[in-house]
Amino acid sequence: MKYKEIISRVTTSLILLSILYYSYIDIFFFKILIFITFVLSSIEFYKLLNRNKKIKSYKFTFIFLGLIYFLSSSILISIFLDLYKEIIFYFILICIFTDIGGLCFGKIFKGKKLTKISPNKTYSGVYGSFIFSFICMYIFSDLTNLNLFSILILTISLCLLSQLGDLGFSYLKRQARVKDTGKFLPGHGGILDRVDGIIISVPINLLIYILST
Repeated sequence: MKYKEIISRVTTSLILLSILYYSYIDIFFFKILIFITFVLSSIEFYKLLNRNKKIKSYKFTFIFLGLIYFLSSSILISIFLDLYKEIIFYFILICIFTDIGGLCFGKIFKGKKLTKISPNKTYSGVYGSFIFSFICMYIFSDLTNLNLFSILILTISLCLLSQLGDLGFSYLKRQARVKDTGKFLPGHGGILDRVDGIIISVPINLLIYILST
């Protein structure tokens, strides 16, 4: 990774963290952010599948189902944000730490490839994702007010689904022969490149949490 690319990636990351922090302070701002993320992710998702020639016959069915999922997920989070703000932000933090852990361990330790779907994913990255998610659980578990067993199960589920979401979108990018879903975030790629794990893991685990309480 070139020096300028590293600077660009770090700068964008700091801006994204600042936006996330302000979202925690101002719920209305976060709801606007959810809407913007939904719109931009939907556009990138449409373009991504539109480039995939292997699903030509079912392309618009997949696009339609994907957009319905994006929309319903955005609505679910927005509706319950006032009631479960701390839980939702904890979920997002776990996904972020999962991504960081996978990246750090994968780059440092490398090792055996996880799957042909995404050649950059390694078993060491998977272990790193879980280790970092448990670190996040230790630091931020007070946000949830849940018992240890419940928070442990949710954290494992969040980490696992976040990685599956990452793999799923990596597969779609590989099929479409593109590296990133877009260029909106300098050094990172598109919006979907940053929220691929979040967009799968958070809504599903939020729904599980709501139904179990």
